[in-house]
Amino acid sequence: MGEVVRIVVLVMPFISCNALLDLSGVQEIKGTWMRSTSLPCTYMPSEGFTQQTLIWSMERDYGTSTIFRRDDSGDHVLLSQFRDRVSVPKHSPGDASLLIENLEIPDSGHYTCQVIWRSKNNSLITKEVTTTVKVVKVAATKPIIRASEPGLTFPAGARASLTCVANGSLPISYRWFRRVPGGKALLLSSQAELAWDSLQPSDTGKYYCEAENRVGAGAVQQSDAVQLVVRDAPAAKQAAGRDAVSEGPPVATGPPPAALPPPLYALAAALGGAALVALPAALLRRRRNREEPLYEVTFHSTADVTRPETDVEVPVKHLHKETNSKTETSNDAFTMKDNSHDSICIRKNPEYENLVNAMESEYESI
Repeated sequence: MGEVVRIVVLVMPFISCNALLDLSGVQEIKGTWMRSTSLPCTYMPSEGFTQQTLIWSMERDYGTSTIFRRDDSGDHVLLSQFRDRVSVPKHSPGDASLLIENLEIPDSGHYTCQVIWRSKNNSLITKEVTTTVKVVKVAATKPIIRASEPGLTFPAGARASLTCVANGSLPISYRWFRRVPGGKALLLSSQAELAWDSLQPSDTGKYYCEAENRVGAGAVQQSDAVQLVVRDAPAAKQAAGRDAVSEGPPVATGPPPAALPPPLYALAAALGGAALVALPAALLRRRRNREEPLYEVTFHSTADVTRPETDVEVPVKHLHKETNSKTETSNDAFTMKDNSHDSICIRKNPEYENLVNAMESEYESI
């Protein structure tokens, strides 16, 4: 009984390790010509076991060839037809899948993934899994249209693009069309992408694309039509743009002023008319005043008059002259002193001489 228990104890770790290091894969894969495919080969890493060697081989025409080998010296592609077309993840423990790019028809065959682990006691464990690959040519599928931005409504002047996407064997050719009145179609481009640098409202319309490859007797696949809408800039934004471009001081905005009652409008009109009538007269009167000459008369009297020892200065008297039936005050002045014997008129004028004589008589009678 004791021997049986000891054998079970020794065998259980080996059985559990084999269960953990078991490889997972698929039996068959259909690869599309000129596209890429991945052959899965994965396992659960186990403590105490280290991956020693990884080998991918291909069996075809009753022969087996090593495609890829990874060991302590690094990665090596040993079959020239797969050079630069195969790779295995480097930093993913437990993932030994083989990626094949640009599949060709001769790539069809049986692929075997073999992994060798080394345990702590230097024992080796080997596991492998085989996948059958069949490379086929696939006709282009019905394409779909993808927009550069969500939705198909754009503002005028925006940049936008539409992309035509189809599956199938490469190469795939694309064409873009726009529907026009009368059921006809206008060819726009022979690329997968249809782009606009600056959309205009005239670009609004229905668009569709076609996809085609050399498989399936050149069958052409057409997408569903999409409606592209280009909205013009709102009138308010256009007005704002014109205001920004125009020169001049900014105009204050605000509520309009309240309307005046009709009587106030009439009063304002009357005052304005009176001002227009009075303004020319005032200007004419001022001009005449400036053109009139100024007179200054100085006279002296010899009459015996009782007076103080100091000179007496008679207050200035202003003359009044009548102009256009209106009386204005002149700045003409007279100055009288009693310490002289003669009367002198600076500017002789008959009217002023009479006035001087009258004033002398009056002064003597005092």
